[in-house]
Amino acid sequence: MADPTTPISPLPAFQAKRRALDVSGFLLLVLSFQTLGIIYSDIGTSPLYVLNGIWPASGPLPSKEDVIGGVSAIIWSLTLLPLFKYVVISLYFGTREGEGGSFALFQGLYPAAEKDFEADRTLTGDSFGRLKLHRQSREGSRSFKDRIRFPLLLWSLFGTALTMADGVLTPAVSITSAVGGIAVAKPDVTDKIVPISIAFIIVLFLVQQFGTARLAFTFSPVAALWFLLLAGTGIYNITTFPGIFRAFDPSRAVMLFVRTKNYDYLAGVLLAVTGSEAMFANLGQFNATSIRISFCGFTYPALVLAYLGQGARLIRDGEAVFDNIFYRTIPGPVNGALYWIMFVFATLATLVASQAMITATFSLTQQVINLKSLPPIRMVHTSDIVQGQVYVPAVNWLLMIAAIILVGAFKNLSNLTNAYGFAVATVMLSTTGLLAIQMVYVKRWPKVVPILFFLVWGFFDALFWGASLKKIPHGAWVPLMIGSVLVMIMTLWTWGKRLEDKFDGANRMNLRRFIGLDVISEKNSRGQSPISSTDHVDEIEVEASRSFYFITDDKKASSTDTERRKDLARIPVCAIFYKIAQGQGVPHTFVGFTRQWPALPRVVIFLSVCVLPLARIPPEERYLVNKVRSFEGFYGVTYYLGFREEFDVQVGDVMEKIIQLERDINPNAEVVIEEIRALASSATHVAPHYHVLSKVVDAGGFVSPVVNYLRKLLIEEVYRRFATMFPETANWVTSSDQIIHVGVNAVI
Repeated sequence: MADPTTPISPLPAFQAKRRALDVSGFLLLVLSFQTLGIIYSDIGTSPLYVLNGIWPASGPLPSKEDVIGGVSAIIWSLTLLPLFKYVVISLYFGTREGEGGSFALFQGLYPAAEKDFEADRTLTGDSFGRLKLHRQSREGSRSFKDRIRFPLLLWSLFGTALTMADGVLTPAVSITSAVGGIAVAKPDVTDKIVPISIAFIIVLFLVQQFGTARLAFTFSPVAALWFLLLAGTGIYNITTFPGIFRAFDPSRAVMLFVRTKNYDYLAGVLLAVTGSEAMFANLGQFNATSIRISFCGFTYPALVLAYLGQGARLIRDGEAVFDNIFYRTIPGPVNGALYWIMFVFATLATLVASQAMITATFSLTQQVINLKSLPPIRMVHTSDIVQGQVYVPAVNWLLMIAAIILVGAFKNLSNLTNAYGFAVATVMLSTTGLLAIQMVYVKRWPKVVPILFFLVWGFFDALFWGASLKKIPHGAWVPLMIGSVLVMIMTLWTWGKRLEDKFDGANRMNLRRFIGLDVISEKNSRGQSPISSTDHVDEIEVEASRSFYFITDDKKASSTDTERRKDLARIPVCAIFYKIAQGQGVPHTFVGFTRQWPALPRVVIFLSVCVLPLARIPPEERYLVNKVRSFEGFYGVTYYLGFREEFDVQVGDVMEKIIQLERDINPNAEVVIEEIRALASSATHVAPHYHVLSKVVDAGGFVSPVVNYLRKLLIEEVYRRFATMFPETANWVTSSDQIIHVGVNAVI
């Protein structure tokens, strides 16, 4: 039984706080403003390079009808994809924790079971057999959804990996495009564009450690002014050729491709919607309403005006603006005041744009780590309000190095944009497929809805993906390579961790199955009988002696059966055994510990961890304690942790909870309480270290040796090394000299 005086789980407090935040109009306005700097800066810098992406300066000048058709294709792409697909539809499909992106869609299809931390504190329950029978009864009736789980996992991981690749490509493409404006006004600095771009990239990644919220308040005013400048210059340029409004006719876009038969134009149009995935991937950083408000009311109109204005000037001025359409169409003379204002804000906006995908990459990394599909690398939470706002140092520095290499290696901007477009198109196609499946199995909408959705948006995504696929030899191989490497790492880690957890669950044991207790007691003055090993001995005033023993097999060992029992001495120390995986029973580490060292600590604590979606947990609500009544000195503890708090088990606080529980059970247990309090300073933390070994599997016939060889190579040579490099204890604050790693040979 749980201690009745122990505080209940802090989850209700979090839910009340979250509801209060959801209805706060001021917070909604603040978040909407922040989205400009974190989410829309990426799509907002596309006017720098889109028109020259469709019609490179080295090619022929497009005709008036071609320009109108190209601008029409851009406007309708912005309408169908960012506006309808992402802002209107996708934002309804976040996880229960509010996370978005390809991996969040997979989590929505296959959500983790609600964690029962009361069961985690149960060490002597006998429900294992029923659970196994229930599992077996379900195995024979696997649904279509269950059969496609692994392929969908691979597809989701690939989409996630390509979104992470965007975190490399966005800084390289955006910053290089903006810095290229110097060459328009000062041709003599053309050769210095690459080192200048690299300098900006280094500064960008150095400031990531200050956190999303602080950066958002710094970047959002820049992005807001940038969108106002785009809208203002767009309106002025439209007046030079009002006929550009014919671009709102979608038939103009269709006729462009019918007339020119140039499918490659779509690869350039695709660049106008880069950053769309950031709206969904960054859902965990903000909320759906704030993202919708800022896009519909500010970002979308500014972008449409900017593209209309550029198209109008290209029709009117032709060759005079064709070499760099964005900078040449800035009203006023080159080297004029407005030109340099636009250059400064373009450069700042591209830094902010890079921030959008970097932030999304951090958020996706957190999701993938939480689902045990990436090693547990260090994450720093930077907000007390939003759990998804994180900074991941290792990912930050890897992104910086990769972006610098790309800028240095791809001196041709068109090759960089080719690489960028392929990653974007593949992620959009991945998202469309997963959304359609969620509509069927999660939202339970009529099947005609997901079918129509997939046919319409799948068609448009496939068109863009096909155009970008042709660019693989010209630079698109870069995100394909990065994504392939990442998805292989994530797939291997997911597979290995699931095998480890399966081994851990299969080897959980009821405490009574391997620890025996002899109780020898005397009759008291009232002539009461001796106490049996199942009585609540702390509630009856008798003199009794107890002895523990380790049972070497599943059969019950008697006090005289020396072959199947090993006596265990009690030593005056406290040991905390960590339950890494969820479930009832005693972890395998304790079984191995008692088997190797024939002794029991005076206080044995089995501790499970629950990270709540709340920044900090009050100290008085941090620990919940259960006592094993039939074994003196054994306790189950749940450690509640806020997402901004470091993993630091305070043994003194745990002991106080245990003492409170003991006092409630037996007010006269002062001797026991003093003994427990004295052991607080001698606590040892015991964590598992699995030495994984590949299990021999029967794949059938001559294939078995090959399968077992590859399995052994992946598990013992690759996964085992990764697991050693990234142990579960890597982020613990507890001093290393207080942690004992119990080695367990895990045949998985």
